[in-house]
Amino acid sequence: MPEPVTPVNAPSDRVVVDGKFFRLGPRKFHLKGVTYGPFAPNADGETFAPPEQTARDFRLIRELGANALRVYYPPPVWWLDLAAEHQLRVFVDIPWPKHLCFLDSKQSRAGARRTVRDTVARTRGHPAVFAHSVVNEIPADIVRWSGTRRVERFIEELLDQAKTADPTGLFTFTSFPPTEFLRPANSDFVCFNVYLHQPDALEGYLSRLQTLAEAKPLVLGEFGMDSIREGEARQSGFLAWQIEGAFRSGLAGTVVFSFTDDWFRGGQQIEDWGFGLTTRDRRPKPSFHTVQRHYRIAPRFPLRPEARVSVVVATYNGARTLRNCLQSLTRLNYPDYEVIVVDDGSTDETPEIAAEFPSVRCLRQANQGLSAARNSGVRAATGRIVAFTDDDCRVDEDWLYYLVGDLQRGGFAGIGGHNFLPPEDSPVAAVVAASPGGPAHVMLTDRDAEHVPGCNMAFYMEALEQIGLFDPTFRKAGDDVDVCWRLLACGLRLGFSPAGFVWHYRRSTVQAYLKQQAGYGEAEALLLRKHPDRFNSLGGGVWRGRIYNTAKAGVIVGRSVIYHGLFGSGFFQRLYAPEPSLPLMLCTTLGYHVFVTVPLLVLSVYMGFLLPVALASLLLSLGVCAVAAAQAHLPRHNRRFWSRPLIALLFFLQPLVRGWARFQWRLRTRSNRGSRLPEVPVAAAADAPGFLCYWAQGGVERYHLLRGIQEGLERCACAFEPDTGWEGYDLEITGNPWSRLRLTTVTEELELGRKNFRCRLETFWSFQVKWLFAALVVVEALAIAALAEQLPWLWLLPATLPLSFWFVAEQGRDFQFVVAALIDDAARRHGLVRLPDADPGNRKPVPVEEDSERVAGKVCPPTRAVADLRTGGGTFPRQD
Repeated sequence: MPEPVTPVNAPSDRVVVDGKFFRLGPRKFHLKGVTYGPFAPNADGETFAPPEQTARDFRLIRELGANALRVYYPPPVWWLDLAAEHQLRVFVDIPWPKHLCFLDSKQSRAGARRTVRDTVARTRGHPAVFAHSVVNEIPADIVRWSGTRRVERFIEELLDQAKTADPTGLFTFTSFPPTEFLRPANSDFVCFNVYLHQPDALEGYLSRLQTLAEAKPLVLGEFGMDSIREGEARQSGFLAWQIEGAFRSGLAGTVVFSFTDDWFRGGQQIEDWGFGLTTRDRRPKPSFHTVQRHYRIAPRFPLRPEARVSVVVATYNGARTLRNCLQSLTRLNYPDYEVIVVDDGSTDETPEIAAEFPSVRCLRQANQGLSAARNSGVRAATGRIVAFTDDDCRVDEDWLYYLVGDLQRGGFAGIGGHNFLPPEDSPVAAVVAASPGGPAHVMLTDRDAEHVPGCNMAFYMEALEQIGLFDPTFRKAGDDVDVCWRLLACGLRLGFSPAGFVWHYRRSTVQAYLKQQAGYGEAEALLLRKHPDRFNSLGGGVWRGRIYNTAKAGVIVGRSVIYHGLFGSGFFQRLYAPEPSLPLMLCTTLGYHVFVTVPLLVLSVYMGFLLPVALASLLLSLGVCAVAAAQAHLPRHNRRFWSRPLIALLFFLQPLVRGWARFQWRLRTRSNRGSRLPEVPVAAAADAPGFLCYWAQGGVERYHLLRGIQEGLERCACAFEPDTGWEGYDLEITGNPWSRLRLTTVTEELELGRKNFRCRLETFWSFQVKWLFAALVVVEALAIAALAEQLPWLWLLPATLPLSFWFVAEQGRDFQFVVAALIDDAARRHGLVRLPDADPGNRKPVPVEEDSERVAGKVCPPTRAVADLRTGGGTFPRQD
């Protein structure tokens, strides 16, 4: 159904930005426009048609179903009044000599500022004006000549000039592929002119532009096809999939180039191009009727098919924001969905608030944690797709439409979207949103995600069932990270929907924010035990993709790299964006302060010359936090004099609170995690090697043995991580705080269907031990340097290092014995026969606690879990 047109009656009736879209009053405003002119100058020297012709054009444009016009010169007042009468919005380009090296001339810069300021001032408050573009398509050569950052700063200056002239207006800069790297920070929305004639190429590039646009609306400012060269039939088909593809991709609007073939440019009539929907005498082409049909359907083209969705909201004492959440969920533009609230033992007014919504199913259970609550919702769900949001979120009315549409078209197992700070949230919440540690998505490509935030995600039910739902171990946070990593480990894909966004209320006090970060620290400790290959030796998470968040992950010290020279003539310029400087951010971590700053401060009491070094170390940390606060993005209406100092303070406190919580949790849980490991008799230690070999006859596969080993580790509550295809081993096992073990297996094919299974067990130090030895060496060296003259016995301290090495080696050897016993048990269960360690191919099989003739005939039938392990899981086909 076409969107009802909202009449334009008063200057106060203005379009505003609303997340990734525009809003006019209570309803969204999707820009459905055409370019208009310029034409040969009329009697008054204006590049617009006479009033009579203009009125006829506007009536035809309304028949087209368009609601906006884009013009390339500031229109006169009579023209704007006529547009308002026909309920048309006007997108005005402001022309100035951007094709010259304008930054080399003070007069050119001043003229551009004056033109922008005067144009906006003349049209300020007019009811027909939608937005202004302060410049359209700066030539790429001019940008390279003047410097990317200088041009970007000048565009930002022009945008500020426009906002000063009209504080409530909308302003942008119109770019195109050769200058996609220009990203002025203060534009209200992103506008690109794109001419691509292949559907896959356009879909891919729009995904890229959505990534570049981040939290701002994206408008396709120009697109079209020349009917003279391509033919009217091809132009018509081209515009059909262009419009549908753009709106399905979540764009806030499109502008077709152009309304008519009548086009005057550069002082002459253009005769050899025919981009218009009508001829020069305004006769509609086939493309006119195509655009008319698609603009009537836009923005919500039918999904294929419209799968039933179950929306699960897990809540615990969420009364403050739950009502807003449920109100938004009852107004979704989606035909078939249900809402399930899981009350995880709340003690506030949560049950009463949920009861206010008869259409919402409410489940109540004793407090079991976030993952258990989400699992309860999944088990109660009736939809093929299960979507999740939090009780402190307010969803966009088209949230499910875009989320499900992108999930279906992309062939993903799961998908997520943006979470934005609501405009009505408090200044403290804005500070929290700009501080580290908030919910973020991690992108591998412009379409594929490595992680999507738990406050905005959806999965196919069969994908969740394949991985066994959420892990109840994660009570506060981390469940979304765990689910994403397990899905990826099964060979499935995650996607990202830029238009499927939610408004996410942030913590409104510093205390609540730090409490949240402590919970995240505990979750990281659990994730480290379950997914050790996803963390580095310092205990930090290792992401293969790029993190996107309202807050920067660190201080940006590099610059964007674009092509120059001969390569700079390419039409599509790839942007190499600067990464946050992680080495600088290490200066703010708990480990840095514990092993560097604090020891230096303590030693400076005895060694005065170390005091400047200690103070420099502390000032380095504070300086990094101050720079990060200066680079943080804050909404203008939420800025206060104390905002950036508070962000700097949170950048300093957050890694300390989160790191300490992570360390405490690991200390509390390390004994429990290994307490159920089997006891190995001393006699067994003599032949518990770093190498094992087993013999089998018949249908047993190496994957059966691996699965049996994993089941044994799970029974013993021993943390392990299977290889996901990136490593050179099959399992990495964590059983004590000192050692880790990597298990590698291989199959040797023998005659008559017989096989040998070899297992290699390699132990290495855990990251705690690495840090402990590093700290021990540093402390001993500093102590000897500072106090050896007063305390000569300190020279004996290095003698403790070999003893420490021996202790850790023995712990690793003991752990190797335990794992060997677990492997023996798994082998026995699958009917394998243990072979002697030396030269196994020439030895007679020796049974492990069973008769060899009996066990040799055993065959383990393949299970679904084993089949999944062998195939790496399934994939979800594209649904067109």
